[in-house]
Amino acid sequence: MTRLSLTLATLTLSASAALAAEAPVYTGLFSNTAAGGYDVVAYFNRAQPVEGSDAIRYSYQGADWLFTSVENLEAFRNNPEKYAPAYGGYCAWAVSQGNLVKGDPQHWTIKDGRLYLNYSKSVQEAWLADTERFIQQADQQWPQILEN
Repeated sequence: MTRLSLTLATLTLSASAALAAEAPVYTGLFSNTAAGGYDVVAYFNRAQPVEGSDAIRYSYQGADWLFTSVENLEAFRNNPEKYAPAYGGYCAWAVSQGNLVKGDPQHWTIKDGRLYLNYSKSVQEAWLADTERFIQQADQQWPQILEN
């Protein structure tokens, strides 16, 4: 990614940060649904984003989580920390930079058993270029970043 593209992505993310809720789980402006309505367990057992069903939902950390099956709901209920995306589903790269921006369920990574969402394809490319460093930076920011 060129320096200009990354700078533009940072500016876009910073401008979007003002719109992001400071809740521990990102749900969007007009929804209470976590992870954009995608089944977070499916990232682990199907290795892809799969939209959950409104009929199979579970409330956790003030947000509604949707699932494709009762089995996935039970897996989540038994160990939500394993399946819930890092940083509440906010863009992991943005959190590493000190910003709160939505994570897009289509741009995801599982690293060391943890699900991370990113804002866009270009942001995910930057994230993948130095994931370990960005995780360290984001871990230092989280959860205090919610208070800013």
